[in-house]
Amino acid sequence: MSGEGEAEQLLVERVGRGEPQAWEDLIARYEGRLLAFVDSRLRNRAASEDVVQETFIGFLNSLPNYDRRRPLESYLFTICAYKLTDHLRREGRRPTLSLNQSSPSNSAAPWLIVSGRARGASTIARSGERQQLEEQAIVAALQDQIDKWRARGDWNKLKCIELMFVVGHGNKEVAELL
Repeated sequence: MSGEGEAEQLLVERVGRGEPQAWEDLIARYEGRLLAFVDSRLRNRAASEDVVQETFIGFLNSLPNYDRRRPLESYLFTICAYKLTDHLRREGRRPTLSLNQSSPSNSAAPWLIVSGRARGASTIARSGERQQLEEQAIVAALQDQIDKWRARGDWNKLKCIELMFVVGHGNKEVAELL
């Protein structure tokens, strides 16, 4: 085990024994990264802090089941991803893609947070970057197609895409309306 891994394990053991300083060390070490991860998706500092707090509580509750072979950071980010998903469900938010988004850095893509067993924080961040590139490609392709339909006066297709992407109707619903 690496020195970093040993330090993590020692920290987990100290937290498990209920040492207050260990808890403070854990929070100091991971709170900033977790907060940045959540805030990049929620864009609401208070809600982000709540999700991170729930993450630490979730970690404490799941400590007896923690697999010590797994990196602590990955474990915390996985808990955080689930807590973020729970928060979004409670809020009733559905992920959307803005077709006139001015900057890819403004993208909040909560569907990116589905976390696998051993995904590290950097893997999650790379997934977000890849997703942003995919979003940009989709937006560009849709905009190009919309421009072509406008030029041809194909209003039925424009109405169809508007009902799907702007109004949020499903395919069958749009087919029935048109």
